[in-house]
Amino acid sequence: MGVNENIRRVREAKGVTKTFLAKGLGMSLQGYRYLEDGDVKLDVERMKKIGHLLCVDSAIFLDDKLTDSVIKGMHNV
Repeated sequence: MGVNENIRRVREAKGVTKTFLAKGLGMSLQGYRYLEDGDVKLDVERMKKIGHLLCVDSAIFLDDKLTDSVIKGMHNV
């Protein structure tokens, strides 16, 4: 999976809307959809900001196994 897919998975696991992240990033909902769908490249600063908004270390988005473990950890709480 890619970074964008991992962001989507964590966002959904936390119950966070695309609208919330779009507002937090100062962009339109459509602009955020392009990011999450992979139609627009995601830069490091935006990835860090998304991590902050989702209360996770942004590095987890780079590794499928880390993303899985974070999601699994949320379900065990």
